[in-house]
Formats: sequence, structure tokens, C-alpha cells
Amino acid sequence: MRLHEYQAKQRFARYQIPTPAGHVVTSPQDAYAVAAALAQPVVLKAQVLTGRGGRGSGVKAAFNAAEAQNHAAEMLGMKIKGVIVRKLLIEPVIKSVASIYLGITCDRNVSRLAIMASNAPIADIEASAHLQPSTIIREYIHPFSGLHNYQVRNLANGLNLPREHWDDFTRIAQRLYRCGIESDATLAEIDPLALTPDGRLLALSSRLVIDDNALARQPELRAMHDSDAELRALAQARAAEISYIKLSGQIGCIVNGAGLAMTTMDMITTYGDGTVGPANFLDIGGGAQADKVTAGLHIILADPDVKVILLNIFGGTTRGDEVARGILQALDEIRGEGPLVIRLMGTHAEEGRTLLESACPNDLHVVTTLNEATQLAIAIALGTL
Repeated sequence: MRLHEYQAKQRFARYQIPTPAGHVVTSPQDAYAVAAALAQPVVLKAQVLTGRGGRGSGVKAAFNAAEAQNHAAEMLGMKIKGVIVRKLLIEPVIKSVASIYLGITCDRNVSRLAIMASNAPIADIEASAHLQPSTIIREYIHPFSGLHNYQVRNLANGLNLPREHWDDFTRIAQRLYRCGIESDATLAEIDPLALTPDGRLLALSSRLVIDDNALARQPELRAMHDSDAELRALAQARAAEISYIKLSGQIGCIVNGAGLAMTTMDMITTYGDGTVGPANFLDIGGGAQADKVTAGLHIILADPDVKVILLNIFGGTTRGDEVARGILQALDEIRGEGPLVIRLMGTHAEEGRTLLESACPNDLHVVTTLNEATQLAIAIALGTL
């Protein structure tokens, strides 16, 4: 679960992580009042839960209150990745002599938290760590002993941060670590951590992503969830209790079980050979019924990037005939066009295939092997079938 930037900064304030004095507004008149009270240039940031994609049109600077009011009138109500902007965070413009990325996330390759820092701007920490590893300094955190000060000093030294700022940097890193741990965050991030001309370190931008599986023990954070400000697909998936991650490919995937979903995505990537790829990760779960299949199809069919949907279902606790009913129910409800490739095996799979073949909707292909399903979906996506 993502938090708005202003919510993350409220959380940071509890841990005494220094941030600019910010105010949330919902109208141009409020924007004018806040900017006038600050009496200095300000930055207006759209508060939407769409990731970093809104940084361009979703961030504007204003030199006076009237300009802030005009920008707010333009920004409030606009859409960023299909999400309506309803709130703006207004902060004073902060001058800096250096900018640092500082973040804590889980490195699944070593099954530990990693604290990472960089002098380079980071658009996507996972992509940057993979594509530009030399730009990122990292230290792994032992789950029992926690983050040590010497590890933070290693980061400061690698960043060539002047030694007089090491103590402040260490305090902020330790507080960020505590904030992340106590919030059950999968990502706690400051980007950038600015060094100001008067020698202060300030968290100018912040991100907190909370582990959905830990929300039961984080009632305060759970109450902060703003479903109106996140991507519609994510809100639908959360409501249906479906695991969903949007990717950049053209083949929509609906699979039961995370392991099988990863295998399906790997095969699409391998056979696609850079020309096509998976459009999403979507796991309907081991005991998924027709309603979850329907919800999954609703989500993927609404994605304009998807050219074909591949359903890969291996029935253990998931019954093939239930899956087939969910597919037909969704197609009847949506009445949308779009090819589907369905690989259905396991419990009651033959009955499920019979249901699908007897209904015989257009552009529906039923197969039995994953190789066949993958290659067929790729051919459809490429338009070579």
C-alpha cells in the first residue's frame, strides 16, 4: 500500500527526519493562502498514488501566491495516468548544494534489507540497481543486529559527503531505518535528501510503501489508504484480494499461484525475445472461484496496452470448471473484444475446456500445454497469426 508524499512526511516527522514545512490544499484559494503565508517561492506537488510518473506535469513551481493559485486551478481536477488530482502538497522551494538518494528496501536475492545511497538521481531504484549498479552504494542489514553506524559511515564515505555532515546523515539514516521497520514498509525512501547552503540535510521528497500483508497490525496506516488516488486497476485488485502488478508488455496474464505466474512471465519474456512481454503479474490464488477470475479479466481488459490475454490455470484447489464459468461470466458482463488464450489443466480441467469450447466465443483459444499457449499468445500480440 502506497502512502501519499504528505502522509510519508507526517510519518517521517514522528521519527524526527527533517522535511520542509508542507501544507495540503484542495482548492486554488487554499493554495493562495498557503503561498502567501510562506511568502517565498513554493513548489506544488500533485498527490496521486501512480508512482513516479506524475513528477513532470504533477510538480510545478510558483514565485508568488497568485501564480500558486493559478497552478492549483490547473492541477486540481487534472488526470495523471487516469487518476484525478484532488490534493496538492505545497512546500517552500529549497536551495541545495548537493542531492542524495537514500532508501531502504528488501533485496530478495540475499533475503535481507538493504540501505542504498547514490549521488545520481534515481527514477526507479530496482531498475537502477540492475542497470547501473556502479552508481549505487549499498549495505546489507542483519535482521537481528540491525543497521550499524559504521555501515552508514561507509555510505557517507562512498558519497564523498563532507565529514562535518556525517553525524546528521547517520541520524537520518538510522531514523529512516526505524521508520521503515516499525511501519512494516517494503520501501522507505528519501529522494532527494538535500544538503542546503547553510549545512542542513532535508528530506525534500519521500516515499513509503507498506506491506499489504502487515496492514492487519498497522491500523493507523491502513486508515490512511486513499483508494480514490491510486490506479483504478490497483484499487480493483485490492478489493478483490488479487495480487496484481502492472508491467510494460502487451500480453495480459491471469495465473493461479505466484510460482506458476513467474514461470509464465519468464516464458513470455524468453519466447518474446524483446519484441513482446508480459503486461502484468496477476495471481488469482490457489482457491480462486469464478468471481476472482471475473475480477481479473475486468482489470486486464481495461488495460489499453494489452493485445491478448493468457490464462494459465493448473487446477489443484482451483477447479477448472469454476475457472471456465468465471471466464464466460466476465466476457458476458464486459462484452468486450479481445483474444484470449487459455491453458487449463488439472482438477476438472476437461469439464472446463468443454464449457469453453461449447460456448465458442470469438477469439478464444483453448490449449493444454504452456509452450503452445505462450507461443500462440505471442503470435497474436505480434499480429502474425
